Amino acid sequence: MALLKKKVDPLTDRAKVLNAEIAALEAKIRKLNQQTGAGAPEVNKSGARVRSTAFPHGSTVFATNAPVAADPVFEKVDQKTITEATAQRSAALPIDDLSTPMPKMRFLDRLEQIFRPPPLSNPKLVNYLAAGSIQGLRPLRYEKRVARNRFLAFAFVLVVVLFGICAALIKHR
Repeated sequence: MALLKKKVDPLTDRAKVLNAEIAALEAKIRKLNQQTGAGAPEVNKSGARVRSTAFPHGSTVFATNAPVAADPVFEKVDQKTITEATAQRSAALPIDDLSTPMPKMRFLDRLEQIFRPPPLSNPKLVNYLAAGSIQGLRPLRYEKRVARNRFLAFAFVLVVVLFGICAALIKHR
């Protein structure tokens, strides 16, 4: 009975396969760590250990020049762009002064901002979804067309039903 089964999402299916592979690799890493744990090289005073390449299966050579932890490197941040951005943002905010009347455009702008969709958090993913380049998923334009056609069909049915009700009411008067 294939009709009652839920379709398998290709992304979820692929995620399960990848998680299984990750689990297998982690188990393999643990196994290798346990095998090398018994014959683990000893650590010198500085905590550094180096495996010798001169002896193929060989012993550990202790590092005499242990690397010293370097000071952290900090990047210079351009404070000018940060202050300009905050200044622009504060200049864009309306000044609420009770003595001056509120222009109608501010109200319309705020109303438009309420109904405007939020900015995209990942525009590249949106492009992939719109183009249909993720295998197994329909392109966004196809989904929009299907939704639009469904809306138009339901709107047409609603108009016909309302017309029928109005005709019936007028006929019985």
